[in-house]
Amino acid sequence: MTTFLYSDSNKRYHTLDYFYKHKFHSKVFKVSLNAGFTCPNIDGTKGYGGCIYCSKLGSGDYAGAKEKSLTTQFQEVRDMILKKWPHSKYIGYFQANTNTYAPLAVLKEKYETILNLDDVIGLNIATRADAITDECLDYLEELSKRTYLTIELGLQTIHEKTSRLINRCHTLACFEEMVSKLRARDINVVVHIINGLPYESKEEMLKTVQYLNQLDIQGIKIHMLHILKDTTLNNLYQKEHFKVLSREEYVDIVCDQLELLRPEIVIHRLTGDPKVEDLVEPAWLIKKFGVLNEIDKELARRDSYQGKKAKELACHKT
Repeated sequence: MTTFLYSDSNKRYHTLDYFYKHKFHSKVFKVSLNAGFTCPNIDGTKGYGGCIYCSKLGSGDYAGAKEKSLTTQFQEVRDMILKKWPHSKYIGYFQANTNTYAPLAVLKEKYETILNLDDVIGLNIATRADAITDECLDYLEELSKRTYLTIELGLQTIHEKTSRLINRCHTLACFEEMVSKLRARDINVVVHIINGLPYESKEEMLKTVQYLNQLDIQGIKIHMLHILKDTTLNNLYQKEHFKVLSREEYVDIVCDQLELLRPEIVIHRLTGDPKVEDLVEPAWLIKKFGVLNEIDKELARRDSYQGKKAKELACHKT
């Protein structure tokens, strides 16, 4: 039986739970927040309408209600967690829309509001590579010296034809440049990618991970494309009926991707998590833990683990 280095359970990949437990020696929860930001891909700065898969909540379906203050959003979640884990620590997760897309004074006010709450040990800030100014970078660098800061960059795919189709409105070169800028300031970077984007092959999905494996990133989120009601993506699906991955195909692709990733890269997510009432396809995404269990079983069946092929490729090159 293979024993994976970054695991103290049956997991054969570097889970976020393992990472937090060993870094902070405590149970750590991310609290999703909606700070009421918009996006340069919505307001016309870069494009209109957003990415074609985005819901009306700007990929913040599980963030708080923007009508409520950030403090209220946070405390409502913390009050529930405290009942079961009274000694937990928290990371404020600015999730909905583009969370560096505002004047610096606004960003500071929102971030510092959460950092000043009890037992908050860090921030995760979800944003786009084209929406972080140099002035913002200076502040983020200062912030990273006094709290555990992670910037989450949406990439989704390295393939320009797909990027144009989904209306990302920024280039791969822009993304790579921002990763370099953040890492030059020693700021942690987590990258979001999506499997099952329209017309992408398995080989193309694997190439996205191979590319990221060569960059100085600290974590990755792997999502399965979910088609939601009232989105441009659903309009395209109803018209063209592009292929949607089966659960078996998705599990196979994810396991191949994990094998390619360096073992020290933390896996923040391995599947999508749509709201049932909004989901059009694929129906199998509703059973999130079933998907995760199938990934565990497939890695065990292969007697494989995160980084196995990355290690083999490195050995082959030497």
